[in-house]
Amino acid sequence: MSSSSAYSLVSREELFLFHAIDRRLYTILTIDLWRDPMDSMKTIALLLWLERGGFRNVVKKVLLLPYTVINELIDETTICLNCIGGDISFESYDIPLIQSLTDPEISIRFFQDSCHAIALEISKILHEICVRAFTDIFQQATQRNIVETQSLLLQRFNTPIGQPGVTQACSLLQQNEVPPYDRTMFVTFSKGYPVADWEIRGFFTEAHGDCIETLYMQQVPMGEQPLFARIVFRSALTIQLILSETNKVKFTINGKHVWARKYVPRRVTSSSSHSPSHC
Repeated sequence: MSSSSAYSLVSREELFLFHAIDRRLYTILTIDLWRDPMDSMKTIALLLWLERGGFRNVVKKVLLLPYTVINELIDETTICLNCIGGDISFESYDIPLIQSLTDPEISIRFFQDSCHAIALEISKILHEICVRAFTDIFQQATQRNIVETQSLLLQRFNTPIGQPGVTQACSLLQQNEVPPYDRTMFVTFSKGYPVADWEIRGFFTEAHGDCIETLYMQQVPMGEQPLFARIVFRSALTIQLILSETNKVKFTINGKHVWARKYVPRRVTSSSSHSPSHC
């Protein structure tokens, strides 16, 4: 059984418990240190990759550090991730804090020399573990950041926070600034392996909570198999969490392969921003 299949059989509560230490570090990064939720997820994926490579208890060691040092260490992981992505050259950077966690020491050149293999492994950890294990914290941190941004905007324009209607206005702003087509994901299925709507709902609800606003299955004659569907999520952040800045991802739902990507409407009209058409 593949690791992805094994993780799909684990309940959300069991996954949270198993990754309690990793979740603690993710909480520190996103909630206490206000670091970017998606970047922090990639950071922990990198640390988990180090542990899989034989460097023991990396996350535990990080948790023992003062917050100021953790912040510096995470900056070093960003350098490593940028090297893996080919965005920077290793020659101008050092990673002494990461090296202090690894025995024998790992050099930054290693990340660049093995970038393709490492990128694939980290992406796998990100999608199979981090996306599922951190989804509630991700949403908490992201919503907190949205509220904070709105608060700063209100203060900037001298609008009293307690003024009647301000809270409702913020809520409406948050809902209306992202139209349905920007909260929609397009999923396709393999012919001969039908996937029911309840399977799709169950899969994403298990991983991300009550996240689906509407699910549109392809309308086909009775007895035929739908080959695609559109999922309108309550928040565009859910799609960001699922895709993790990739164009397309593959899931296994009850042993059946499902491919997912961001929905691109053929034409955006004023009416489509309020009522997405059926498939």
